[in-house]
Amino acid sequence: MDIKEKAAKLVLEDSEFDLTVITDNMGGKSIDITALRKSTGFITYDPGFVNTGSCMSNICFVDGEQGILRYRGYDIEDLVENCDFVEVAHLLIKGELPTLAQRHTYADMLNRHSLLHVDMRNFFRDYPQEAHPMSILSAMVASLSAFYPELEDADPEENVDLTVSRLLSKMRTIAAFSYRQMNGLDFVDPSYKYSYCENFLNMMFHTPVNAYIPDPLHAKALNVLLILHADHEQNCSTSAVRLVGSSEANLYASVAAGCCALWGSKHGGANQAVMQMLLKIHNEGLSIEQVIAMAKDKENPFRLSGFGHRVYKTYDPRARIAKRLSQQALVPLLQSEFLLFPDCHGLGTGCLKRSLLHRT
Repeated sequence: MDIKEKAAKLVLEDSEFDLTVITDNMGGKSIDITALRKSTGFITYDPGFVNTGSCMSNICFVDGEQGILRYRGYDIEDLVENCDFVEVAHLLIKGELPTLAQRHTYADMLNRHSLLHVDMRNFFRDYPQEAHPMSILSAMVASLSAFYPELEDADPEENVDLTVSRLLSKMRTIAAFSYRQMNGLDFVDPSYKYSYCENFLNMMFHTPVNAYIPDPLHAKALNVLLILHADHEQNCSTSAVRLVGSSEANLYASVAAGCCALWGSKHGGANQAVMQMLLKIHNEGLSIEQVIAMAKDKENPFRLSGFGHRVYKTYDPRARIAKRLSQQALVPLLQSEFLLFPDCHGLGTGCLKRSLLHRT
């Protein structure tokens, strides 16, 4: 950060106060108000932190007006094109992209710490099948502190690699086990044979009666999606983790708080809202014209979900990548389902969607 000598002038009643102007390395400007209350007796009022930066960070940069997203100075488009998720995770956590040897070492670390304690399976089995996946995820992440109590006595700065990497590895296993529990399936342990994303797919979809092999295209798609959502500055869940962590709560408790924040319909739960909206449109047989008319009707509570982002004022750079990815990964899948279900001919994608839902 480049702190300029130039100061802003704040006039309150008959007094003037100098406030330092900070310019970051991307040219963004902010006013340092850390001494405002002490100097003036005033505080600022900014619901939603729309105009407030809570910390200085070298991790992520978002420019909503220009539609820019960068991790550690790298454009998101370049990372998606040239890296996998393990490399991007290394970049975010350690501050630099790994060499080939470092990448192998890090991938091996993630694989070694991917297993869950056998007693955690009982926790999963005690959840009803109808339980929301975020309730399971947040509870399981918090429970990791009980299985790794040494974390409480360790210096978090000295053990950040182990604790963060352990959580990053186990999170996919917890997510996959949550899916299996919801569908009444037995759990599938991670395997040394697969990469990070291949392991997740295998833990999700392998069963004793199918010869499931992770599709390279699907593994690539998952890699891209994980990269796109790896970080997004000081959003709701990040702020929740930082807030809980500021009390010196352990890492797992702090991240569990972030999972709970992601549960909300105005954050991570927005993805669920999109799926529910699409199912509503499909189940009620609504046309595009009807949906648009409903959205425009101020008396109708129906709202379109998934259109636009609070931060991005022009376009979301992730959306362009995700659109291209969906065309590569989903269209062939739909085409194959169409061939498998020829009786759907002439019925449109609704029948294809039903066949996909039944299949999964």
